[in-house]
Amino acid sequence: MAIDYSMPVLIVDDYNTMIRIIRNLLKQLGFVDIHDASDGSAALAKMHERKFGLVISDWNMEPMTGYALLQEVRSDPALADTPFIMVTAESKTENVIAARKAGVSNYIVKPFNAQTLQSKIEAVFRTPEEAAAMAAATPAPAA
Repeated sequence: MAIDYSMPVLIVDDYNTMIRIIRNLLKQLGFVDIHDASDGSAALAKMHERKFGLVISDWNMEPMTGYALLQEVRSDPALADTPFIMVTAESKTENVIAARKAGVSNYIVKPFNAQTLQSKIEAVFRTPEEAAAMAAATPAPAA
């Protein structure tokens, strides 16, 4: 499935520097309609005003974390299908598992570059058929 680079993307992070970095990476990839919010509650308000094609959210924010935002998004029928990528500096297995159980579309550990962001976004928008074809084409790891 081709990625629609004109879709609105929402970046959620409490650090303006990180918003700027992700915005620049998205622009490098070809995205043009990029919005931001400083925490989960601000993001949720924006998501109720407008439909976003993708949300890229930091995990650790106050007063509403990215994890709490993900839970809210997945529990709201109007927002539940929104592709959601979680970004965090922590690579704790339990966080990844919790995010997966909560319905995250993909997960990125900081620091990351444009190539990593692109591959994570492509994976989110891959059809089940494309995912199966890629899995079949990937050699099994040596035992």
